[in-house]
Amino acid sequence: MCAVTTIKCPHCRKETELAGNPYRPFCSERCKMIDLGTWASEGYRIPGEKAPQHDDGDEDEN
Repeated sequence: MCAVTTIKCPHCRKETELAGNPYRPFCSERCKMIDLGTWASEGYRIPGEKAPQHDDGDEDEN
């Protein structure tokens, strides 16, 4: 059986080592931070209808 030692960075597609890479699966801190920024700005989305918004002011006041 062959062990995988390199993978392609999900952002830039550059070949990168798995072993000893603190940024894996990314090749560098730069690619890791770009991906994090995309998540933070809601750049990754699942297609579909928006979920209904819940208004906290309409709860039962018993």
